[in-house]
Amino acid sequence: MSDVTGPGAVTGSLPVGAVPVAGTNAPVTDADGRPQPAYNPHDQGAPRPTDRRGGVLSRPWVRALVGLALPVVIVVVWQAVTSSGLVKPYQLPSPVSVWDAAVDLAHRGLLWQYVGISTQRVIIGFLIGGALGLVVGAVVGLSRFADALLAPTVGAIRAVPSLAWVPLLILWMKIGESSKITLIAIGAFFPVYTTVAAALRHVDRHLVEVGRAYGLRGPLLLARVQLPAVLPSVVAGLRLALAQAWLFLVAAELIASSMGLGFLLMDSGNNGRVDRILLAIVLLALLGKLTDTLIGLAERYLLKRWS
Repeated sequence: MSDVTGPGAVTGSLPVGAVPVAGTNAPVTDADGRPQPAYNPHDQGAPRPTDRRGGVLSRPWVRALVGLALPVVIVVVWQAVTSSGLVKPYQLPSPVSVWDAAVDLAHRGLLWQYVGISTQRVIIGFLIGGALGLVVGAVVGLSRFADALLAPTVGAIRAVPSLAWVPLLILWMKIGESSKITLIAIGAFFPVYTTVAAALRHVDRHLVEVGRAYGLRGPLLLARVQLPAVLPSVVAGLRLALAQAWLFLVAAELIASSMGLGFLLMDSGNNGRVDRILLAIVLLALLGKLTDTLIGLAERYLLKRWS
C-alpha cells in the first residue's frame, strides 16, 4: 500500500488486517509504538475488549452477599415487628416460631418427607412438560404449516387457568400421583413451547444454510445448529417453566393431596397454624431459587461448550 499524505494523515502503510480507530487517522499502537490491529466486531479472530462494566459485582461471591442482604433485612425487620408487639402473634409469628415449627416437623419425620415428595413431583412434571414443550415448540417454530395448524389451539389452551384442570384430571386419573404430575407438566409445557417456537422463527438463515452445507438435516440440524443458536431463549423458557411447575404443584396439592408442601399449606390453614403456613412459603421460595440456580449453572456449561 502506498504512503498517504495530506493534512492529518499518517505516513506509512497499515499492517494487513489493521482497522483505523473511529475518529482518528492513526492506527492502534502498543506501548512501543508498533501498530496493532483494532478490534473489529465482524472479525471473529480479532481480540475482544475487556468488559469492565460489572466491576466488583462480577465476582460470584460478591453477588451472593449482595443478594443475601435483602432477605437478612426482611428477617431482621420481621423479628423487630413481632417482638415489639405491633402485630399479634396469631397474625404474624416471629421467625423463631417459624424455625421452631420446622424443627418440630423434622423431629416427627414429616418435614423432609413433604419437601422430598413435592420436589419429586416438580422434577418429573417439569421434565415431561419441558420435553414436550421443546418438541412441539420446535415443530411450530420450524414449520409454517404446523404454526398455522397448532398455534391457535395451543394459544387458547394456554389461557385456561391451572385450577380449571384439577377437577377434570381427578375425574380422569383419580386422586393420585398421575393427576398431580400431569397438572405440573401442563404448567411447564407452555413457557418452553412459547419461547422455543418464537426463537426458532428468527434463527439466522445463513447459519442454517451453513449447517446444511455440512450435510446436517432434520434433527441433527436442530440439535447442532438451531438450538445452540437460541440457547439463551431456551434456558429462559426453562426457567419460566420451572417457576410454573412450582405454582402448579401448589394448585395440585391444595386440592387433592395428603402429603407435600401444598398439603402443609392447606392443613395449616385449616388448623390456624400460621407459623407452618409461613414455613411452607419459605420452603417453596428456597426450593424454587435452588432449582433455578441449577438451571443457571447448566446454562453456563452449555454456553461454554457451544460458544
